[in-house]
Amino acid sequence: MFDNGDDQAYASARRPKTAGATGLTDRPAGEGVPAPGEVPDKCGAMTVADDPVAVARHEFAVLLGEFRRTAVLVPLDEAGDLWSAEQGGVRWICAFSDEAALARFARARGEAGREWAYRAVLGARLLDVMVPLLPGPAGVALDAGSEDGGMLFPPVAGIVPDAVAIDLGGLR
Repeated sequence: MFDNGDDQAYASARRPKTAGATGLTDRPAGEGVPAPGEVPDKCGAMTVADDPVAVARHEFAVLLGEFRRTAVLVPLDEAGDLWSAEQGGVRWICAFSDEAALARFARARGEAGREWAYRAVLGARLLDVMVPLLPGPAGVALDAGSEDGGMLFPPVAGIVPDAVAIDLGGLR
């Protein structure tokens, strides 16, 4: 299931550029990422939003953008395909922010003793190329099984291509 032009598993020296399970960045608000509660107005100036839903959507959009630009680790299954799991009728590609997160996942599964081959893949490639290749609804689970629960990028419009997005009946 490789469609990124590089069929080699990356050595452990190749580290993704993420900082945590859900934060994905440690940059202060003044360095390109707005502080929680700040959203751009129509002119691009930052304002504190009174609408908690708007704030949550903005914060998720920031996380999604950072994920799309970040290389994450995706373990390979026995066939050499990207490892995924089904939950609730959705196929989830499991991705990890770093080797430590992958190791915690392996320990939680009781499989820390085996070697885990993986690939480093950009989040955008997972969402835009790999998700559409899977049968049925699919998304990406980042740092599954982590202490803080990780982060889900579900198969909805705005996250995955519209052609494979689940219609939520106008709930956007």
